[in-house]
Amino acid sequence: MSAPGKKPFDSLDLPSTAQRPNGGGDHGISAALDEHHGKLKQPFQIHYFTHHSTKYYWNDMMQNFELYKGLEDVKVSCADIHSDHSPGLSKTRQDYRRLFFGVNEIAVRVPSLFKLLMKEVLNPFYIFQLFSVILWSAEDYYYYATAIVFMSVISIATSLYTIKKQYVMLHDMVSAHSVVHIEQAMSTDLVPGDVIIIPANGMVMPCDAVLVHGTCIVNESMLTGESVPVTKTSLPSSGEEAASSFNMDEHKRHTLFCGTHVIQTRFYAGELVEAVVVRTGFSTEKGQLVRSILHPKPTDFKLYRDAYLFLLCLVGVAGIGFIYTIILSIMNKVPAKTIIIESLDIITITVPPALPAAMTAGIVYAQRRLKRVGIFCISPQRINMCGQLNLVCFDKTGTLTEDGLDLWGVQTAEGGRFSLPEADAAIESLVNSVFVAGMATCHSLTKIEGVLSGDPLDLKMFSATGWILEEPTEEETALHNPIMPTVSCEIGIVRQFPFSSTLQRMSVVIRRLGEKHMHAYLKGAPEVVVSLCKPHTVPQSFTETLETYTRQGFRVIALAHRQLESKLSWHKVQSLSRYSSLLR
Repeated sequence: MSAPGKKPFDSLDLPSTAQRPNGGGDHGISAALDEHHGKLKQPFQIHYFTHHSTKYYWNDMMQNFELYKGLEDVKVSCADIHSDHSPGLSKTRQDYRRLFFGVNEIAVRVPSLFKLLMKEVLNPFYIFQLFSVILWSAEDYYYYATAIVFMSVISIATSLYTIKKQYVMLHDMVSAHSVVHIEQAMSTDLVPGDVIIIPANGMVMPCDAVLVHGTCIVNESMLTGESVPVTKTSLPSSGEEAASSFNMDEHKRHTLFCGTHVIQTRFYAGELVEAVVVRTGFSTEKGQLVRSILHPKPTDFKLYRDAYLFLLCLVGVAGIGFIYTIILSIMNKVPAKTIIIESLDIITITVPPALPAAMTAGIVYAQRRLKRVGIFCISPQRINMCGQLNLVCFDKTGTLTEDGLDLWGVQTAEGGRFSLPEADAAIESLVNSVFVAGMATCHSLTKIEGVLSGDPLDLKMFSATGWILEEPTEEETALHNPIMPTVSCEIGIVRQFPFSSTLQRMSVVIRRLGEKHMHAYLKGAPEVVVSLCKPHTVPQSFTETLETYTRQGFRVIALAHRQLESKLSWHKVQSLSRYSSLLR
């Protein structure tokens, strides 16, 4: 391959600038151009090979092959993504990167019937079967040979039809293209570093991208199987977290994954919801999932080893019979032709030639049963291994445990002491309290088509407060989402830090209508929350009370509150880090 640079993120000198293709402003082009013809000059010859839909490029310096996944390859920080990559790419640099990353598509190639046929008939069993049929024909044993051939042809044809159909269905399921804004372009043209605009009515993500402006409500069930929509916030542009290198695993709450469905977006003060492309094609999370389906890891199960060992034993027995027959026939002065045919017959009797056809028939019927329940299988031989399974266990809530939650009660703490538990959080003495305000605001709930949606725990806690969630329409672009109880009181969620399973907590910054001060609320595992609280505000009986509830099987969630500085403005809140919002 010829290219003007050796790596996709190489900085190449260019004396001119050009309009970036994906939205607004001038951006410097970094590529060596011929002064007269405007073409890239002095191209490098880059060697690469493709394995399992992934390209590996030769690195002259390291003397090895490298895999380029995307923007993470350059160890870019979160702050650099905002400053250097949010402006987008020039057309020339986009074309240059496409040389390395290719077209942004997850193309499931449907193999030709000839290729599938060769893969099927080159099985050692079928080769042995062909040998047996030739031998039987030489003995004028036509009926059995014809029956075996007929069974084999039917089983091969059925298997090919089923596998081909499964490939076509997988191809149709995976294939997805969309149009991106502001300058409309096909999603297949995207490369790492491009900027895309997420429309207000949502879209199916064509690539892995990190949010740099706005908030998105995303359905990730296609990747995770979790039906509850999740909230994705913009990547931090300042603070301690912004200085760290971007990593998709660590910053997944800011990353929109390929194949997931963005249900709706939230934007503030007229800003567009923008995301920077991080990975494309088979390098995306969806692409890696499809690769694992198309190219499963080689199996090395004891069942297969034992099966081949058993066949080897049969071959050994056949070998003994083969030698015995030859010796006996020579002693009886049998003609050489008869000796060869009868000796080879011993092998065909010991190792059953009809075994492949019988196994294929069983696999085909199993595939049909799997298809009825929506399960695809393009590696049929693995079905035999599943025949060993007697029990399958799942660890999702609602499979091993009861599905659904109910609020048992609430217990507040003031002045370093616990109050008595209350079964109803919406009683008059609590409905306007700081505690209930935390229950009503510290969550990631959103309205989708007018219906409140989110984590079941958050839904139960919010419904117990008696408050109402109101979200701005597309035209309003308000600075916060108001939360109102049945009495006249409003609270706006100014900033949200979604739940992190690593930190075991989430937090929000809110402001009551008419107040100058903002407040921070923290919700999470009791042990984590109490570690961030001032010691004198934590009841001495905290550990004993927590143990009492957990021993009874309750799921215990803790809430904490802090009043923030009065001089804190909305714009300053947007630049706060998760940790600093709890310290102010």
